[in-house]
Amino acid sequence: MRRNYSRRFNRRVLTLTPGEYFASKDPVIISTILGSCISACIFDIQNKIGGMNHFMLPSQIDPDNFIYTKTGRYGMYAMELLIGDLLTLGAERKHLRAKIFGGGNVLHFRKTEGDIPYSNIQFSKKFLAMEQIPLLTMDVGGTVGRKIFFFTDTGKVLAKKLIGTQQSEVIQEELRYKKNLLRTKAEDSDSDRFDI
Repeated sequence: MRRNYSRRFNRRVLTLTPGEYFASKDPVIISTILGSCISACIFDIQNKIGGMNHFMLPSQIDPDNFIYTKTGRYGMYAMELLIGDLLTLGAERKHLRAKIFGGGNVLHFRKTEGDIPYSNIQFSKKFLAMEQIPLLTMDVGGTVGRKIFFFTDTGKVLAKKLIGTQQSEVIQEELRYKKNLLRTKAEDSDSDRFDI
C-alpha cells in the first residue's frame, strides 16, 4: 500500500495493489487501478466509515456455487476482512452500502482459461446479496481497465476508464499477477498431495 497526500482534495490518498484492503473512520481517499480485478467499496452511510478491497480470484469458479469452491475463498476472504475491519471501526451492518468496480476483460481471457472477469463480477454481486448489503452502483465488465478514487466518508467514487499507455500498464500488471497466481495455484496443488 502506498500513501500520499492530495493537495487537490486536501486528504491522504492510499493506493491499493491486488490482494490489499483498507478501512478508515477518518476521511481518506483510497485509490487503485483495476483490470480483471474487482474492488468493492463498502461504507456506512450513517457513521461515515468506509473501506475498499482489491482482489482477483485465481481461477474459474462456478458463480452459482462460489461458497463451495476452493478458489471462492479468496474473494470471500477479501470481503470478510474488509467488512470485519469496518465493523471493528464502529460501522453498523444495517447501514452498510456497496459499490463495485472492475472486472474488465483486459487480457481477453478465453473460456478454456476460465472467465475471471465474469466470475469476479458474479461473485461480488452474489456475496453482497448474501450479506444483505445493498449494491448502489457498479461499473464493471467491458475490455478496459479503470482507475478509481473512493472517498471513505461520503461513499463517493471517481472512476476513469483507461486507454492507451495507461491500459498497457494495466495489462502488464495483470500478466504479472496472473503468472503469480498460476504459480501459487500449482504450489497449492502440490501441497494438497500426501503419501499414505
